[in-house]
Amino acid sequence: MEGKTVRESQITMAVVMNPEDANPTGNVHGGVIMKYVDTAAGAVAIRHARNIAVTASIDRLDFHNPVFVGNLLILKVSITLVGKTSMEVGVRVEAENLLTGEVRHTASAYLTFVALDEKSAPTEVPPLILETKEDTRRNCEAQARRQARLAQKKREEGCSV
Repeated sequence: MEGKTVRESQITMAVVMNPEDANPTGNVHGGVIMKYVDTAAGAVAIRHARNIAVTASIDRLDFHNPVFVGNLLILKVSITLVGKTSMEVGVRVEAENLLTGEVRHTASAYLTFVALDEKSAPTEVPPLILETKEDTRRNCEAQARRQARLAQKKREEGCSV
């Protein structure tokens, strides 16, 4: 199977936050941001695999700054790691005040997706071709996260009754 570069599947998605996305004080709900994170990451995973891909886990979702009604929510999304049938996708979320131009780093997330074939069985995905130093750095960090996930899973299995 021919590999694909990070660049081939990455996307930037932007959405204006409206009153229905927020609480009465104008702060956008974290769940609204999570939905966009999952949607954008899923698009990148499908784009890389060229198959249906489903969310297997959200490794982390850290909120750094609030998002307000009227802000432009910007999601920068790319593949960080590819396994046999799974992919880790990194998402950087920013909020832009359209009136002032101020951009704040709002959240970061890492999600794992599994590619599925027409019978809903896991299917192989193309290997990831790393082109830049940034691609390589992010891939190295993703490998460390994967090892931590596997170690945590093993610890949890040891606790079953």
